[in-house]
Amino acid sequence: MTHQILVTGGAGYIGSHVVRQLGEAGYDVVVYDNCSTGVAIAVLSGKLVVGDLADIESLYRTFAKNKFAAVLHFAASTVVAESVAQPLDYYANNTRNTLNLLRCCQTFGVKKLVFSSTAAVYGSPEESPVSESFPTIPINPYGRSKLMSEWMIQDYGLASELQYIILRYFNVAGADPAMRIGQFTPNATHLIKVACEAALGKRPSLSIFGTDFPTADGTGIRDYIHVEDLATAHIDALRYLQTGGKSRVLNCGYGHGYSVRQVIAKVKEFSGVDFPVIEAPRRLGDPACVVAASDEIRKLLGWKPQYDRLDEIVETALEWEKKLNHTKSSFKE
Repeated sequence: MTHQILVTGGAGYIGSHVVRQLGEAGYDVVVYDNCSTGVAIAVLSGKLVVGDLADIESLYRTFAKNKFAAVLHFAASTVVAESVAQPLDYYANNTRNTLNLLRCCQTFGVKKLVFSSTAAVYGSPEESPVSESFPTIPINPYGRSKLMSEWMIQDYGLASELQYIILRYFNVAGADPAMRIGQFTPNATHLIKVACEAALGKRPSLSIFGTDFPTADGTGIRDYIHVEDLATAHIDALRYLQTGGKSRVLNCGYGHGYSVRQVIAKVKEFSGVDFPVIEAPRRLGDPACVVAASDEIRKLLGWKPQYDRLDEIVETALEWEKKLNHTKSSFKE
């Protein structure tokens, strides 16, 4: 029981890859997910409890029935444009529900937490790469809701024995190279998935939102990290905490970026399809360039990425979309 781990949002895209790696590493996993964006078939290890973090009674029952050594918290809403349109929903799901989870950790004495945060907490940084010491000035409700969660975790850590790792993700893409799981979510907004869908005819075209950014080709630059490497970072973070590691906030990216046009060109190259691309105005809340300084996570956790190539990210993402094309099952959004 000492290795029993609770994973909130473990049926989702990133969470499911972490759950699979936890199972492979010998951990006893309980996944808590409302399956609003995740899917049950993506949970390849442990036990799935279908529940919402807003449902305090269900959450307490889950803690009471088990003895968790640590919590990995992924459950959140993550679409920037949606957060601008529906800010209260984001503060409810991301911030209030993190508070609910922390209350349970307090009640049941859970002292290890790995939190899924985001580079959106930095807003539009004036320099790149972005280090953990940069000011946190988020420019949209998604980033603010996550930063508020970080503050709660940090404040509770100061007032208790909780030790935590907060991982600030950059742009996650790709799929399990063995094609067991990937990103199921329909109506996705992530560039690489959308581009792969366009290449396979699932979408009539792809839109570039903003061609007048102050970058070399006018399109936004992002640090794309393979989901397998991101999952490994969580296992590394958990082991670090379990061996007495102190609380830290760490960026999780590769330290270099690619523009929207570069990504599109790579998807066209791998798919062999010259799909239509539409140039559209910028979206509200999109920064020009966000690339991670990743020295700290490599040094502290010993994290060693295995898929740090745009080719590999795009190739696995494209193969996953092909698999979904050949699977006639419909997946719940």
